[in-house]
Amino acid sequence: MTVNNGGKLSTEYFVSYLKLIMNARNCSLETARTFMFDQFFKGNKDTFGTYSYSNFLKAFEGFSCCNS
Repeated sequence: MTVNNGGKLSTEYFVSYLKLIMNARNCSLETARTFMFDQFFKGNKDTFGTYSYSNFLKAFEGFSCCNS
């Protein structure tokens, strides 16, 4: 996925991305989260700014809450 470094990424964006990773890799939510942090954020929560990272965490929390 191409991402504009200046953009603020939404919670919905990250929910979709987590679902995509889980489906493509046939893995758990936790594995998808780790993969996404390592690959998408390059292991650095500040890669796309605090707003986007906060929405990433919200997406994970909301996803795990509603899909457990």
